[in-house]
Amino acid sequence: MDKEQILIVDDEEINRVILSGVFSDEYDILEAANGHEATTQLEGNHNIVLILLDVVMPEMNGFGVLEYMKEHGLLDKIPVILITGETIIDSDDQAYAFGVADVMHKPFYPHIVKRRGKNIIELYQNKQYMQKQLKEQETEIREQEKKIRQSNEFMIDALSSVVEFRSLETGEHIRRIKYFTRIMLKYLMKYFPKYGLTPAQVDEIARASALHDIGKIGIPDAILLKPERLTPEEFEVMKTHTTIGCDVLEKFREGQSGEFYQYCYDICRYHHERWDGNGYPDHLAGEEIPISAHIVAIADVYDALVSPRVYKSAYANKIAYDMIMSGECGQFSPDVLECFALAKEDFFNIVEVIKMFTFS
Repeated sequence: MDKEQILIVDDEEINRVILSGVFSDEYDILEAANGHEATTQLEGNHNIVLILLDVVMPEMNGFGVLEYMKEHGLLDKIPVILITGETIIDSDDQAYAFGVADVMHKPFYPHIVKRRGKNIIELYQNKQYMQKQLKEQETEIREQEKKIRQSNEFMIDALSSVVEFRSLETGEHIRRIKYFTRIMLKYLMKYFPKYGLTPAQVDEIARASALHDIGKIGIPDAILLKPERLTPEEFEVMKTHTTIGCDVLEKFREGQSGEFYQYCYDICRYHHERWDGNGYPDHLAGEEIPISAHIVAIADVYDALVSPRVYKSAYANKIAYDMIMSGECGQFSPDVLECFALAKEDFFNIVEVIKMFTFS
């Protein structure tokens, strides 16, 4: 292994000789008589663990070297002890502003320089070791979180697909809802900061949207699979999928983060509520409806309109859009409708792309 190096930068040869003698038994010594030589040494050597830097030098002074190190991101990697003359009384504050490890004044005592230098080297090396360890741990944690998220995503999609499979749908509904929800949320985050959405929350809400109809697993086949419109009595039973879904989620609550579980619950229970209070199951109105559920609601309605059902054909994208904007399919908040208008072309494109890759 290469020996660690100390760079001594001083225009006075006697000072370099003294400092070299202090450290030469343990370190390889590099010397520079001015700032330009110092930068050359920094460029050509990559095992420097300490710099002893004079201030007043020809061609480039000590602060010029510090500027160079700052520009090249070296000040956090290599500690610097600035050695200054007694007449330079303002250099200390300027030096510490650069982030130097220590400032010593001439004439210096070699044994004190050695003790401080070795302490600083050890301190920086321990700091860098800890930073490396923390970075490795952070990377490992992120990888674990990624695997857990992928596993959860798989389980959510699998559980959601059970409902689609049972209701004889194409299997694309959940995927489209997640796409539509994510697009709407990104517009909401950008243009409506009052909701305080973060990218992490957008991701969680989009994932939670896959469970919006999980309660349909508890709806009798005679109603769920009926190839025509439901009677009022049957529709009342169908409406219970919102609360059945919450009961299902409650059984899986253990181990879920509070925020993610709340998104799942709110979306499952409230995605059929309407801005005017005429939705179900709780007849919430206006801002009583969680924004996550309201976003999923409009995504769900749009997808229902542009998808074929046993009792209807698919509406064209433009017709479905106009029906929602005109209020034919329930009432939505002005904010959500504005986001829907902004996302119009994105929605159209998703539907057309998915059609291209859906094979019978």
